[in-house]
Amino acid sequence: MKKRIPYREIFGRKITFARKIIFAHKIIFALGTAIVIFLCSIPTFPSAANSGKTTQEQLDEALQEREDLQNSLEANEEELAGLKDNQNDLKKDLKSLNEQLTEVSENLEELERQIREKEAEIELTNQKLASARETEKWQYECMVKRIQYMYEVGQMDYLTMLFSVDSFGDMLNYANYMSAITEYDSNMLADYEATRQFIEEQEGRLQQELLELADLRQAAEEEKSRVAGLVGQTSNSIARYGDQIDAAEEEVRAKEAELKKMDEDIEALRKKIEAEKALSLAAANAAWRDISEVSFADGDRALLAAIIYCEAGGEPYEGKVAVGAVVINRVLSSKYPDTVVGVIYQKSQFSPVASGRLELVLSSGKATAACYQAADEAMSGVTNVGNCLYFRTPIEGLTGINIGGHVFY
Repeated sequence: MKKRIPYREIFGRKITFARKIIFAHKIIFALGTAIVIFLCSIPTFPSAANSGKTTQEQLDEALQEREDLQNSLEANEEELAGLKDNQNDLKKDLKSLNEQLTEVSENLEELERQIREKEAEIELTNQKLASARETEKWQYECMVKRIQYMYEVGQMDYLTMLFSVDSFGDMLNYANYMSAITEYDSNMLADYEATRQFIEEQEGRLQQELLELADLRQAAEEEKSRVAGLVGQTSNSIARYGDQIDAAEEEVRAKEAELKKMDEDIEALRKKIEAEKALSLAAANAAWRDISEVSFADGDRALLAAIIYCEAGGEPYEGKVAVGAVVINRVLSSKYPDTVVGVIYQKSQFSPVASGRLELVLSSGKATAACYQAADEAMSGVTNVGNCLYFRTPIEGLTGINIGGHVFY
């Protein structure tokens, strides 16, 4: 390894880039926990070099989210189909109710017609009854006069007339005359009784028929009101289902749009993974510097130890060395920046950088002695992963060097 060249001699009086970063980190840390939380909330799109959110992991998560969304979409579509079925059933019920309402209305119209006819019949019968009452009155008056005459004249008038006849023939004629009068009185009494009974029967019959028609009309009105109420309720239910269907369709459309966006993101991630693989292959076939050609700046050791702590703090020591080796391999590769700072802070490569965790570790000095030791070994050219440029948690189909909870490739 070459002798380290002081950073100030390379850039004159300029402050080293790493010191500037560390200084900025300390300022940010001093501002308080709120700013740290804000920094942690910044979304990232890390590549295969970080253990938490590699491109492949993002793809796996995106595929899982897509599957969950697809299942949710299918559930919404089933719910939508159920709502439409219910609405169709209600529409059938509404059609049946409208038919019932039409039938009830027609029955009500028929009852109204019958009532009008019955009222006309009653009017005609009332006219007949008026005539019958006049007849009854006349008969009654005749009977009163006849009784009054019989009372006033008495039976002696009949006996006088009977004994005053001159012959047997006259007596027979008189007897026949008296019999005819008696029969006439009897017939008049019978006619009066018949007329009175006819009036009573007709009045009772008509009143009963009117009551029955009134009951039928009331029942028809109630049925019409009931069916009309059901029609209104069913129409309201159909409208409510319409609102629910609109909301469900809107949710389905939103999820379909989200699913389409996910498909686009998944395709982009797949392309990114392919690009990473191509870059890894190109890097393997490209020029590599020797570790002796690398000049490290004053802050590189602390920076490398911090990223090792963030990425492999819970890994065995071999895993810490492996993470440091990946960083140094990138420094040595012509396909990546040629400084530790450039590699670690390359856009969207290490998630602890974007999340702000690296800044906290740097400012608080949390990197352990083992992390510093692993950084020293890596900076001296030690590698236990060969020329690997990426690492991540193991997934099916990915081959490489497995150390601790990572696979290096």
